[in-house]
Amino acid sequence: MVSITTRRLVAAVAVGAALAAAGCSGDPDDGGQASAGGTLRAAFAGGGSSETLNYLVGPTPLDYVRAKLVHPPLCELDPQAPDGVAYGVVESITVSDDRRTYTLKVRNGVTFTSGKAMTSADVLYSLRAPTVLNGLPFTRIISRNFDVEKASAPDATTVILPTLSPIADGREVICQSMLAIPDGTTEFTPDTPSAGAFTIETFEPGRSTLLKRNDAYYGEKPSLERIELLSIIDGTARVNALRQGQVDFISGIGPAQARTLEGVDAVEVSTSELPYAAHLQFTMNTATKPFDDPRVREAFRLAVDRERIVANVYFGRAFVGNDVPALGFPSYDRSLTQRTPDRDRAKQLLAEAGASGMTVELTAGPEMPGMVETAALVVEDLKAIGVQATVRELPAGQLFADYPAYLSWPFKAGWNPPAFFEINHTPGTFPDVDALVLQARGAATRDERLAASHRAQKLLWEKGNQIAPVFVPTINAGSDKVDGVRNLQFPDLIRATIRT
Repeated sequence: MVSITTRRLVAAVAVGAALAAAGCSGDPDDGGQASAGGTLRAAFAGGGSSETLNYLVGPTPLDYVRAKLVHPPLCELDPQAPDGVAYGVVESITVSDDRRTYTLKVRNGVTFTSGKAMTSADVLYSLRAPTVLNGLPFTRIISRNFDVEKASAPDATTVILPTLSPIADGREVICQSMLAIPDGTTEFTPDTPSAGAFTIETFEPGRSTLLKRNDAYYGEKPSLERIELLSIIDGTARVNALRQGQVDFISGIGPAQARTLEGVDAVEVSTSELPYAAHLQFTMNTATKPFDDPRVREAFRLAVDRERIVANVYFGRAFVGNDVPALGFPSYDRSLTQRTPDRDRAKQLLAEAGASGMTVELTAGPEMPGMVETAALVVEDLKAIGVQATVRELPAGQLFADYPAYLSWPFKAGWNPPAFFEINHTPGTFPDVDALVLQARGAATRDERLAASHRAQKLLWEKGNQIAPVFVPTINAGSDKVDGVRNLQFPDLIRATIRT
């Protein structure tokens, strides 16, 4: 186990080196007096020296923030929009009456930095890329819902996308983190043609990426001339960089770190609102005894004091969870009874299951603010019902490094970015839930779909294998000269400005 203190000291040294290499002197007056347009220096938790421009295999927020600045979204989730999505290089998506075919129309006037116009062939390849280029499992949501091999591009602006089964929520699938890249792309370098709001000038893995405004961008032109993205793993090091004027904006800091910045002159702290809060969960592997017994899983859920986590770990900057996902999204079932600690009942359930005094190790890592601290409180709560529980804390960047191994662990922490429940449900654990989710996605009417979704959520609440105690918003901080950052699934810097 690597101690938090040790990591922070190492990270503090690393950030100093990163900033020096990036040309940041640490003097608040050096680079802070931006001209019109200007350069925004923004720090995120990156993946260290293993960072790559291939966002399909990058698991950190920095990977997606950078990729979205360079490669434009097909469309984006927007629960407030009429279709539930905001369109990008795809200007419309229509669905057939039988919900088996989706038709995408590509926007005219989008060009890559190579000068080539974007066509349906590029969009079709972008949809296939997560599979073709062996993207991480969470990037392959399209191929789990659509028959991408049978998809076609009958003309330059049309993509026909057949589904694997009737689904009514295909727009939400297509618009969840899908970016547009040129047809045939196999490598991601600073020279790879792109069509986003910015292009890459330089890239140094684990240190910095310098982006320059793309004046040929099809959408609203960014105000900023450049954005420098700094990779700083440790949250305390990011806070120090902001306080010392080495960066203008930091993202993904912890609540305790946010408290240290409140009241600091010329610094503003912001927190994303629902539904943009990450789903922090602790998963019990039902293939591992005694988690195959629903009484044990219920006992674990009844042990946890969610309000204490919100108060002590997040200082109120989080939302209480109820062991089902997608808090704040339209289909979230708020009629479920909010689970509260009942340790007498938990002990009784463990005794009935023959699991009193069981031993368990909870694996966690600092993959999101408060994950390790929350795991520590969960372990305390489990000890209170007689479980011999411990935390195994992994170094930053290691929790998901070996994904098959991660899936095999009996009890582990994890998180998902804010997203709809139904399209992100992973089948295979509870067949009755899987069937209801299929019904929720494919039924003819909205009421039928919502009713099925609520029945599925109730089953997960009753017998599921996840403790979901809290939803965690993104906490950002920046100079009061920075405006226009949108708190979506991840911070969106395209419309950011910095005042002189």
